[in-house]
Amino acid sequence: MTDAAPRTPRGTMPAPVPTDTAQTYWDGFYAGWQPPVDWVARPNPLLVGEVSDLPPGTALDLGCGAGSDAIWLAERGWRVTAVDVSATVLAQAAAAAARAGVADQIDWQERDLTRSFPAGVFDLVSAQFLHSPVAGPREREGVFVSAAAAVAPGGTLLVISHAGFPSWSAGPAPDFLADQLVPNSTILDVLRAGPGKWAVETDEVRAREVTGPAGEAGTSNDAVLRVRRLR
Repeated sequence: MTDAAPRTPRGTMPAPVPTDTAQTYWDGFYAGWQPPVDWVARPNPLLVGEVSDLPPGTALDLGCGAGSDAIWLAERGWRVTAVDVSATVLAQAAAAAARAGVADQIDWQERDLTRSFPAGVFDLVSAQFLHSPVAGPREREGVFVSAAAAVAPGGTLLVISHAGFPSWSAGPAPDFLADQLVPNSTILDVLRAGPGKWAVETDEVRAREVTGPAGEAGTSNDAVLRVRRLR
C-alpha cells in the first residue's frame, strides 16, 4: 500500500492485472514519473495543519510515496521511519531527502504493509491517502490494526483518505476504485475493537479545490481522522 504521490484524478490509477503484486503494481505506477523539483516543498496541507502543533519526536509514515511528508517532518526535527512498497519511488524519495539535507533523519523501508510492519512504537503514525487497488478491505483493516499498535501512549494516529471522487468525475466508479473509500467510522471501529483507549481530536470530511486533467475547476472531499492514544 502506498501514498499515490501524484494524487491524480480518477481514471489515471490503472486497474491491477491478475498477476500484479503490490510491488509490481506500484513500481509500474511510478515508472517514468519524476517528481517536480519543488516536490519536497509540497507536503499534504491537511497533515501540516494537524501536526504542526505537536512536539517533534518519532514518526512513522505509512505509504510515504515520494517522501514529501517525511521530509517536511524531518525538517522540523522529527526522526522518521518512512515505508513504501515501491523501490522505485523510495529511491526518488531518498534522493530528495539528501538534497534537502535530512537524509540522516529518515529511515526508508521497502515493505508491503499487508505482509510486514515496522517494529517499535512512535509518537506519530501517519497514513496519508493509503489507497491501493491490490489490497482488499480485510488487508487494509489489518494494516490499521498494526498502525494503531504502533502508536505510543500519548501519541497520535493521523489518517487522511479520499472520501469521494473529484466533482468532474462522471459515471459510477469501477469496483477497484470504489472499494478504496473507507470512512472514518470504519477505522474508528477497528480502533475501538483493539486494546488501546483513544481520544478523537479530529473527525471531519473537508472539501478542497482541485484542478481536473483538462483544466476543469472542481472540488474533492478528504476524510481527516486524528486520534490520540490514552493508553
